[in-house]
Amino acid sequence: MRSTRAVRTAAAALFALAALLTPTTAHAADPGDTVALPVRDALAALPVHDEDRTGYERSKFRHWIDADRDGCNTRQEVLKSEAVVAPVQGPNCALTGGEWYSPYDDTYFTAARALDTSP
Repeated sequence: MRSTRAVRTAAAALFALAALLTPTTAHAADPGDTVALPVRDALAALPVHDEDRTGYERSKFRHWIDADRDGCNTRQEVLKSEAVVAPVQGPNCALTGGEWYSPYDDTYFTAARALDTSP
């Protein structure tokens, strides 16, 4: 015969699981709330505006650096780590090939230069 505690524990676990699996209506989160949802859903919920580069001057920002002195600058390191298909690394960390996915655009890119939209 099962103990009452075991039955209550099982019932509580089933109730919690049912609550997690039951669809609910989304509501706005309050400041400071932690919200966990798939990235695609979070991005789809963001308001979209036309890009505005007023006041931006690329020359005001330092060039990419090679912090670990392995021959690849920060941009190249990020491109290698975020590729869905790894690029080939040549001399001086020149990257060729590779494929990247942008969840913001829901687009795949096959040229690293296409990811650089700065003027």
